[in-house]
Amino acid sequence: MKPVKTPEYFHAWEHYASELKAEYQQSYEEGLDIEMYKELFDATIKLNDSPYKEKIASTLNELVNDLPIRDGYEFNEPSDLEGIKKERNLSLIEKGQARVDIKDKIKGAWYGRICGCLLGKPVEGAWTSTIVDILKYSNNYPLERYMKSTDLNDEILEKGNAKWISKNKSFIDLIKCAPFDDDTNYTVMAQCMIDDYGVEFTPTQVLETWMKYQPKNAYCTAERVAYMNFLKSYLPPHTAIYKNPYREWIGAQIRGDYYGYIAPNIEKAAELAWRDASISHIKNGIYGEMLISAMIAYAKESENILDVIYAGLSQIPQNSRLYTQAMELIEDYKNCVCKERIFEKINERYNYKFNHDWCHTISNALIVIASLLYGEGKFGKSICMAVEAGFDTDCNGATVGSIIGMMYGFNNIEKCWVEPINGMLETQILGHDLVKIDDLVNKTFEHIDLFK
Repeated sequence: MKPVKTPEYFHAWEHYASELKAEYQQSYEEGLDIEMYKELFDATIKLNDSPYKEKIASTLNELVNDLPIRDGYEFNEPSDLEGIKKERNLSLIEKGQARVDIKDKIKGAWYGRICGCLLGKPVEGAWTSTIVDILKYSNNYPLERYMKSTDLNDEILEKGNAKWISKNKSFIDLIKCAPFDDDTNYTVMAQCMIDDYGVEFTPTQVLETWMKYQPKNAYCTAERVAYMNFLKSYLPPHTAIYKNPYREWIGAQIRGDYYGYIAPNIEKAAELAWRDASISHIKNGIYGEMLISAMIAYAKESENILDVIYAGLSQIPQNSRLYTQAMELIEDYKNCVCKERIFEKINERYNYKFNHDWCHTISNALIVIASLLYGEGKFGKSICMAVEAGFDTDCNGATVGSIIGMMYGFNNIEKCWVEPINGMLETQILGHDLVKIDDLVNKTFEHIDLFK
């Protein structure tokens, strides 16, 4: 019987064949000996979408899973927790300072994440050049305020292939509270999971939580693949591996904040982040979440930005791509390389027009680190820098906002960022459609107490 063409209502994220270009690039970057199969990948990519193409892609996936690491590959990137711990550089950690008004810090982290996300949300997915054009047109360059729907210019959107931006409902003049977004959904869902399972939750319980609180269509890229793999009876870590070309994308990196909020130290924060990340990611995809979670945990005790960054880096393998490139950036910063050149170098290494680069953990982590360093501890300046840089704008704005908010507290966030959201957050989490941010803050303290 002739196979029926795949229905269009299944998203491309659910079809491995749709991302073979990303799969090839991902495999090459993680050191797999794949170059001899490039022509085979290219030929398959050119095929029309059909069940036959998906079958061929499935065979390519089996091939990828059996490939050895090529000779001369310079990185050592384990995905298991014990392997990661063995590869850390713990000498990076400096002694933290005494905690000062932790309640203000936790509140700052929540509001920082939500406001940073809101700043980047209207232009998520736009090319960096298009974002800059919009900002220049609206006399908001360098970025220093929330964007408005009236800031748009049809000619700019046409040139940047970004007409869809005009339909975005999250511009500051169109909202009454913080709109839902996956970057804030995951933070709220982590809180729900701790309520359900406690702080000793397992990776499988993370997936059970996902299924309980959100439908399939709420998840993207690696998370959608992991969700679907779990439905097919795969368990972690196989949910992260099977037909997952997104396994080092940014999805895990945006999920680690809450573990940093509640963990008593950076090692525990990184461990909780690993349990979460390992269901959908491998290698640098996991490290991104561990990095951010540990940075946030350390930010409860320190107001030194470089020490906070080092604390995060101390929890990931020192011979990984993420660690190596982050340290290169820090070295440039110490050598007084200007901010503009720093972001130029990120764009030279990563192409924001290629989905794999645009959404990769490392490219976006570098933007976060650069924005923290050159933002000089100022909330508005830091989140604006993260968004203006492009790539995954709402993710990076949220992460930078969360870290700066934790470091310096709610009272150091300018009112212009906080007042428009009226203390409320929409989510897509079942039973939590509209929540008071102060309630999220108070619940966080209940979970901090679980470690005592």
